Amino acid sequence: MDIKEIQSLIKFVAKSGASEVKLEMKDVKITIRTGSVSSGNETTYVQQIPMGQVQMPAMPTETPVAVPEAATTTDTAADDDAKYITVKSPIIGTLYRKPSPDKPSFVEVGSEISKGDVLCVIEAMKLFNDIESEVSGKIVKILVDDSSPVEFDQPLFLVDPS
Repeated sequence: MDIKEIQSLIKFVAKSGASEVKLEMKDVKITIRTGSVSSGNETTYVQQIPMGQVQMPAMPTETPVAVPEAATTTDTAADDDAKYITVKSPIIGTLYRKPSPDKPSFVEVGSEISKGDVLCVIEAMKLFNDIESEVSGKIVKILVDDSSPVEFDQPLFLVDPS
């Protein structure tokens, strides 16, 4: 496992809100712990231990990451979202909202879309997959940041079909 894969894993764990993730492979054991710091930030720790060696104490690997805001969902917000269609990720990978770094985003909040329009691209195993809309309507909310890891069936966009 190289450093880029570890960094991607750290970012994913930080965004997921998990407090601890352990990953064991043939020759490597990784433990990622997130814990609150008094300043309100979240710090991520990584341990990479080759099997058969003594375990070393965890060391901070990067500067503190902002804590995701707590989900404060009210009944009215849930009712409002119920009238929208949720576009979900069909695969696991990294979501990109732009065709390339120097181009504008495929869609923004308020964009009118038609069935078949490309909403974003998800990179999986070095392949870029266009994610097309299955409905026509207007983008109401974008639920994922550019260059973020996404899971299968993770909500990406809310679309108002009216």
